[in-house]
Amino acid sequence: MQKRRTVPILLVSLLAAQALAAQTYGLGRPLTADEARRVDITIGPEGRELPEGGGTAAEGAQVYEVRCKECHGDLGVGGDHAALIGFPEQLKEAPPIKTVGSFWPYATTLFDYTRRAMPFEEPGTLSDDHVYAVTAYVLHLNGIIEEDFELNRETLPDIKMPNREGFVRDPRGQEGK
Repeated sequence: MQKRRTVPILLVSLLAAQALAAQTYGLGRPLTADEARRVDITIGPEGRELPEGGGTAAEGAQVYEVRCKECHGDLGVGGDHAALIGFPEQLKEAPPIKTVGSFWPYATTLFDYTRRAMPFEEPGTLSDDHVYAVTAYVLHLNGIIEEDFELNRETLPDIKMPNREGFVRDPRGQEGK
């Protein structure tokens, strides 16, 4: 029994010692501005950080078929992972059903999440045009935009999600903005 407790304690101690040594002896280095820019790809609700590019739901259907359908199912439902299609009324169910159409507050953050985390097995491998197109497809399946509506850095922030008013923005640090 003593052996079972000793191994995790030694492992944690070793990791702590390694972290302390890195701080104490100056191992590693700060990111350069260029390195920081490459990993700082977060898109906020206002969409100021959106990249160039664009796409429609019709284009997104093709990308979805190849890169998304396996996990999210035909037309955004029935896959092994989260359903994408829904309506705000589903939030009243027990438990609430949270989908892009029922829960998601901003289309810009849908783009952000898709760009950084999808497809699950190869996150970050979709081009910006493909992310715009897949985002448009998911929004179209939820009845939020028309199939030929082009999403891009100008149009995406203007999309009003059905549950946007279901969220309250944190006012801290927003004075004067």
